[in-house]
Amino acid sequence: MKYELSFLLSKGGENQIIMTKSFSKFLSLRRKSNKSGQTLVEYALILAFISVVAILVLQQLGGEITKVFGTIKGKLQEAQAASV
Repeated sequence: MKYELSFLLSKGGENQIIMTKSFSKFLSLRRKSNKSGQTLVEYALILAFISVVAILVLQQLGGEITKVFGTIKGKLQEAQAASV
């Protein structure tokens, strides 16, 4: 659909109503397009926030996770040495 914005210089009521309807359609289309861009930005900000939180949590737990896997590796090596 193509909406044209035309300004009529006459003072007639009908021409003014047509212009007002066209202008309101134009504004409603602009609002819809702005909201979709706004929503995209909001989702990007949420994703960035979640990423930062995940990175911080992994940095804090990184040492603990390394210790757990080291313990598991040691137990597996002991079990392998005992079975040979």
